[in-house]
Amino acid sequence: MTLRLVGDIGGTNARFALSEDGAAPYGEAKLPGADFPGPIEAAEAYLAGRSVEEAVLAVATPVLGDEVAFTNSPWRFSISDAKRRLGVERLAIINDFVAQASAVPHLAEGECRALKPGGAKPGAPAVVLGPGTGLGVAFLIHAGGLARVLPSEGGHASFAPQDALQEEVLRRLRGTYGGHVSLERVLSGPGLLQLARIIGDVQGRPVELAGPPDVSARAAAGNCPACQEALRVFSSVLGAAAGSLALTVLADGGVFVTGGLCRNLGPLLDVEAMRAGFTGKGRFAGYLEGVPVTQVMRPHSGLLGGAAWHIEG
Repeated sequence: MTLRLVGDIGGTNARFALSEDGAAPYGEAKLPGADFPGPIEAAEAYLAGRSVEEAVLAVATPVLGDEVAFTNSPWRFSISDAKRRLGVERLAIINDFVAQASAVPHLAEGECRALKPGGAKPGAPAVVLGPGTGLGVAFLIHAGGLARVLPSEGGHASFAPQDALQEEVLRRLRGTYGGHVSLERVLSGPGLLQLARIIGDVQGRPVELAGPPDVSARAAAGNCPACQEALRVFSSVLGAAAGSLALTVLADGGVFVTGGLCRNLGPLLDVEAMRAGFTGKGRFAGYLEGVPVTQVMRPHSGLLGGAAWHIEG
């Protein structure tokens, strides 16, 4: 038996579990990132002295060399140092959405729900994306009979407004971020918060919100038009971004929306607005009508992807 530590480490929380011989993860735990000086300290706290032979850690940042620096967190670490400190024979550091995409072929039927119908073609490319602290994107392709994942930083592509309100949102965000406003400035927890504040100002009814959970809570209560409209715009932009990514690779294998933010929104995710944004691509609207959009409902699916990941070498 080979015991593996698997981790899904984002900008806010670090999730860990154990896996035996590539089987489904167990012993899952979520640790607040603010409680630790770095991800390896969080992993050591989770292990609590237990020994593992190997580890797969999925991180919310590009993996471009030995030094890993998080995009939306002050955390950074050395891969070689992490291997030494964890005492493992084999270590793989992968992008967090590589782990999310790796989980897709292993999901059970009851762990997904259809956001938009369509006919997925087996073996065709698929898109995996999900808002969280930032916006993660990856592509799932098949080569030589095997599923392979292409990492991406598509969340940092430019936000392209689709109507007058979104153009005003972009104009105001440029006042904060300068000329380039990335998709994740809108499609993320912080982005949802900014949307609600901007829309409140546009409506002439400024809103006081402490954090992203306030947006969904007040929208659910039905007493905040700005929060309700923010969720509609958020859903529309999510659909538009997913449609653009689907066109990028001709994703006949479908689009998968993952992550806790959209899962926790439940009925507040405006599926109609999402579908309209997805298919609103002019001459290619007809093509996108046939591409299914599926929401991953399994919590911590990145840990499942980490357990299934093949460590090379």
